[in-house]
Amino acid sequence: MFTPKYLKEGDKVGIVSTARKISAEEVQPAINQFKEWGLQVIKGKNLHAIDNQFAGTEKQRAHDLQNMINDPDIKAVFCARGGYGTVQIIDQINWAAFCRNPKWIVGYSDVTVLHSQIQRVCNTESIHAAMPINFGTSYITEEAISSLKEALFNGHTNYTFASHAYNRPGLIQAPISGGNLSILYSLLGSKSEVKSRNSILFIEDLDEYLYHIDRIMMNLERNEKLRNIKGLIVGGMNQMNDNPIPFGKSAEEIIFERTKRYKYPVCFNFPAGHIADNRAIIMGRKSLLEVGETETLFTQT
Repeated sequence: MFTPKYLKEGDKVGIVSTARKISAEEVQPAINQFKEWGLQVIKGKNLHAIDNQFAGTEKQRAHDLQNMINDPDIKAVFCARGGYGTVQIIDQINWAAFCRNPKWIVGYSDVTVLHSQIQRVCNTESIHAAMPINFGTSYITEEAISSLKEALFNGHTNYTFASHAYNRPGLIQAPISGGNLSILYSLLGSKSEVKSRNSILFIEDLDEYLYHIDRIMMNLERNEKLRNIKGLIVGGMNQMNDNPIPFGKSAEEIIFERTKRYKYPVCFNFPAGHIADNRAIIMGRKSLLEVGETETLFTQT
């Protein structure tokens, strides 16, 4: 797996939106933060364009992303926010320049499309982390911000957190892949399908019906995405919905039930996903996962 160059003071970074619209006011706190880190921030030409719920038309969004990955002076590209829309433009992007001159792509949620595509097409690492829409709000912790900087500038992550009742202890070292569970489900069978074999699979989700979580897990099982991994990390599973006739299990219980037949280590409540403490994960990086009886350790170097 190829590692893009780590950032240093003076580097230029870009901000684009491949999905939902975002205002100048919403993105400014992140720009201020990046400037404090010594970075020069370049906005995509169409960053604040509007086409219904999207940040411009498919053509405009693809244009911005393509320009950023083609520009050799841009060392990292931050996706401003998620929502929905990245899959609409993914097949319009020419990745040749990116493969020749890789750079960090940063984001989570809908940006899972890019993480999976980059691993498959360019065999390159990327960063699952907080996005500009989160900065300047209560929906981001100092730990999340500092973890993003540490990943970008030094390439390290090191998290220790309390164990969960559904954890399965074990120690494994393997590359990490994954992201938003619903997005991973939507990419199965496509050119952007998650590269999960012999990897630690990371999953998280927000605002899904519980029966749909079960449907997704069944689909992953039937596609052997759960059998051929080395470990499973479950991040935030928040604001789940149910029907008048209850499904009867939480999202965590569903995942536990669908994976209990396997022997690899599993950890729940990992600090990443649609939560304020959304710690950075270097996707594609060989990672150490140690799930103990009382605490879990996750390290990337």
